[in-house]
Amino acid sequence: MLKHYLPEQAALKDFIHQNTLQAFQKLKFHNALVTASETFGYKVCLKLGEYRALFKAKQIKREILEKVIAQQKGDSAIKEWSEKLLHKKYESPGLPRIGKLRANWKKEFRIDMDSLVLPILFRILCSYLDQGIAIWSFPAREKGFLNSIKEIEKFSATSFFRKRSTKNLLFSKQCNISNLMKMLIGDESLFGQYLFDQQFAHMGWSGMVAVVETNPSTLLDTRLISLHDLITFELLLEIDAMDFTFGEGKWAPLASRLTEKPLDLFDEVQETELHQVLSLWQDAFEWSYYDEVLAGIKQAPKNQNHRSANAKTFQSLFCIDDREDSLRRHLEKTDPMCETFATPGFFSMEFFYQPEDGKFLTKVCPAPVTPKYLIKGFNSHQKRQQDIHFSKHATSFYSGWLFSQTLGFWSALKLFINIFKPSSGPATASSFQHMDRFSELTIENQNPEDKENGLQIGFTVPEMAQRLEGMLMSIGLVNDFAPVVYIVGHGASSVNNPHYAAYDCGACSGRPGSVNARVACYMANHPEVRKILKSKGIDIPVETQFVGGLHDTTRDDIVFFDEDSLSEANKVQHRKNEKVFEQALNINAKERSRRFLSVDTHKSAEKIHEDVRRRSVSLFEPRPELNHATNALCVVARRSLSKNLFLDRRAFHNSYNYEIDPEGKYLLNILRPAAPVCGGINLEYFFSRVDNQKLGAGTKLPHNVMGLFGVANGIDGDLRPGLPSQMIEVHDPVRLLIIVEHFPHVILETIQRSPETYEWFINEWVHLVAVHPETYELFVFKEGQFYPYQPMTAKIEAMNDVLSLFESTHENLPVYEIS
Repeated sequence: MLKHYLPEQAALKDFIHQNTLQAFQKLKFHNALVTASETFGYKVCLKLGEYRALFKAKQIKREILEKVIAQQKGDSAIKEWSEKLLHKKYESPGLPRIGKLRANWKKEFRIDMDSLVLPILFRILCSYLDQGIAIWSFPAREKGFLNSIKEIEKFSATSFFRKRSTKNLLFSKQCNISNLMKMLIGDESLFGQYLFDQQFAHMGWSGMVAVVETNPSTLLDTRLISLHDLITFELLLEIDAMDFTFGEGKWAPLASRLTEKPLDLFDEVQETELHQVLSLWQDAFEWSYYDEVLAGIKQAPKNQNHRSANAKTFQSLFCIDDREDSLRRHLEKTDPMCETFATPGFFSMEFFYQPEDGKFLTKVCPAPVTPKYLIKGFNSHQKRQQDIHFSKHATSFYSGWLFSQTLGFWSALKLFINIFKPSSGPATASSFQHMDRFSELTIENQNPEDKENGLQIGFTVPEMAQRLEGMLMSIGLVNDFAPVVYIVGHGASSVNNPHYAAYDCGACSGRPGSVNARVACYMANHPEVRKILKSKGIDIPVETQFVGGLHDTTRDDIVFFDEDSLSEANKVQHRKNEKVFEQALNINAKERSRRFLSVDTHKSAEKIHEDVRRRSVSLFEPRPELNHATNALCVVARRSLSKNLFLDRRAFHNSYNYEIDPEGKYLLNILRPAAPVCGGINLEYFFSRVDNQKLGAGTKLPHNVMGLFGVANGIDGDLRPGLPSQMIEVHDPVRLLIIVEHFPHVILETIQRSPETYEWFINEWVHLVAVHPETYELFVFKEGQFYPYQPMTAKIEAMNDVLSLFESTHENLPVYEIS
């Protein structure tokens, strides 16, 4: 039960976004917020004053607020509850239940248990889990955490404990959690609550241990550790602290000093009027924005034929990522004859990737998926850059002194130059380094028995065809292929950024999608695969060729792969297309720059692009890009539904054609990952924004990297889960609205087929709206049914030139109709 409530954030290399409060996901959203707040002291929404300020700034609309009140409290209650929301004063909430029992160490014994125990506990945990920072390895680490502690205590002249009696207790038969708790607490009825108090005093470290115990592969250099071992060792340290402070046998258990027992941690939480007020404000805040979007969908013109039969200059497949929204828009504006699609950025290719000379396997598909395939790189032409300053010899006694007296001065000069002229170096985390673009890949498997580490090397032709068919059918690209079709993954670049994996592709487990794009193109160009696809109704012309690429979302650069394989005619077209991409990327950089205070948005798009590239490698830039900040929507529809809307890079897009999928077969395959992936991203931003100290990581500036697997403030702090403040500053905490273009009854039947998917919608962790594909009527999902929805926004403004918007404000822009 304890593990269920601890943060489940993996190591930095596998930073995957997820619902921060997933332990409460069985509850309705607002009930979960109340329970989490009262139990664990989390801030789960904006403050009352912040909502009132948003109302004053007209970001919460009066008519929407009154509609929300009427829906939940009745028409007759609008005046009463409006007064409460706008003017009534409320007392601040009291202390949470967590920590009240353990607080009695200070209250009754006048001892600060945390200061006596946690610094040494954190240092030992960090040393044991270390992935390469430490010069010396933790002794006997292969025996498991507690056994390695015993090994050190047995053969070391010093001890982790201040008292000999505690060391003896470690080796005695009484060294188990139950006996240690009897010594320390006394009353067995308090044991469970004390363990929650103890572990939530450092929930970051406890959560990391729980994740490593459940999934050891979260660390490349695996460790054998359990929550049981952590608790046992911490109880020993607490007993040792009591013996040291009061003397051996001269103190009584904690329960002996209690005058009354604290309220049980999981007793039912009573909802207060303030809770209701805040939930009404939150709904009004969200629907003030949703209503504008839905009004735009109703108003914006749509191509009734959906896909023009006119010849396309090129087609391009991108990830559903919200950061690709604007690039697609600029490509379509620059070249009206091109066509863009979006699908999860692993492109339906699930496998492990191992570069040439790579020591470890890298998963490049969604985190819950367990691949059975391995793609290996060989004949690589890329050599890793090295910096002599990072040599292990620089840390030894003699050579370290020599390095500091010689190369140390050069290092200081380089650092000084980098302030004024940032440049990439060996320490830069670049998406383009994930795969050597000129290397070869073991994509095709001729013999299913060809395996390594239990994984089949490459895919057979039928396996290729199956995956490609699923991807093309799900996005509606089954005919009218252009001569050149691009499949473009995405990644990011940054320097001095521990959260670099959070900027890469979430569908690739926090890695760039370059290998996936290249693998998918190989399959699509394979003659035997095309024969199978033709028998399934997908006829790809002989002259059509697929080209892989990678979009670096920080630098706004694209590289393409295997261009030499193009025919002469397609090479000519590709060179023309590259100019279109270049122009679109320049404009995209300008659009992004309006959020960057250090960039002058009035410059030309070309000059701004250079500034964006430069800041991406600046050692002193805590915001290389803003990642998913401001995300609020996920559109699952034909491109025509949203093509004429400016959504300010706030929407995930998944291409989908209901005509190809009348029964919702492919729709289920889209919504099943869309809810936890897009919803998980959205909710992690939501909760990191409203409580950046407990549910987020705080500011990056004092962060120290701990053992290459987490970050903490200073050298003795708790590990910080969630997102740093620099990633969420501009984010509005609103739940994700998923908009699906299909008949409401089909959508309802589809989500009900998957209980884990349905939970997201029925418990309102994300919102769902159906768009009737023939009439464009809107239906909102509520309490298991779809109800008609008529937007209150009368009209959205039309805008011919959105470029002028990028120089006007740093704030979120409204929805516009664009041409």
